[in-house]
Amino acid sequence: LFMQIDHSDYWKRKKKYRENITDDMIEYAIQNSNTLKDRNWEDVLNAICRIPPSGRLLKVVYKRKANKVKIITAYWID
Repeated sequence: LFMQIDHSDYWKRKKKYRENITDDMIEYAIQNSNTLKDRNWEDVLNAICRIPPSGRLLKVVYKRKANKVKIITAYWID
């Protein structure tokens, strides 16, 4: 399953401070998480997944359109 990832302007700014979160980790989290609806936005989805080998929890906030995924933000939940 190939996933095309687009980055929001917000994520492009935040990525500077979260260099250890890669697109591979984001894709893994989206594929291995249940699809969760966002609390505040109707068309936004969340993915929460434990990333191996670190075992840390990654939360990804994204929008899905056809086979494209637009990353809004991603961060570690510790």
